[in-house]
Amino acid sequence: AGSFQEAGVIQQAYNLNFPLHMVPASCAECPAWSAFSVSSPAIVLETVKQAGAGAEDRPEAVVVRLYEAHGSTVTAWLQTSLPVKEAMLCDLLERPAAQGHLPLEQRGLRLSFTPFHVLSVLLVLSR
Repeated sequence: AGSFQEAGVIQQAYNLNFPLHMVPASCAECPAWSAFSVSSPAIVLETVKQAGAGAEDRPEAVVVRLYEAHGSTVTAWLQTSLPVKEAMLCDLLERPAAQGHLPLEQRGLRLSFTPFHVLSVLLVLSR
């Protein structure tokens, strides 16, 4: 019922095409853990991968790729439990963007999207 956004069509499509795979925990008391979360249902976290071209030089860097899926303008917070020491916007070839440094805030990284916009964020992790 309602619009595709209200009906959660995008989430349901991901659930169908990429079903969740459960892995047994090594202990019964293991705490729940999530590497990433996004504050808006309009933003899809599509990819998390080791940084490309310079990965040999920066094995501690990962790239997170997100996109706006509802055709809206939105600001969202990307939160991670990973030990991020630096964050910056980068292009699709994973080259840091000029003026692309993102402040690490208490709520995470503040990202602004226009309709159907793709953002790539390079995260440098503490060793």
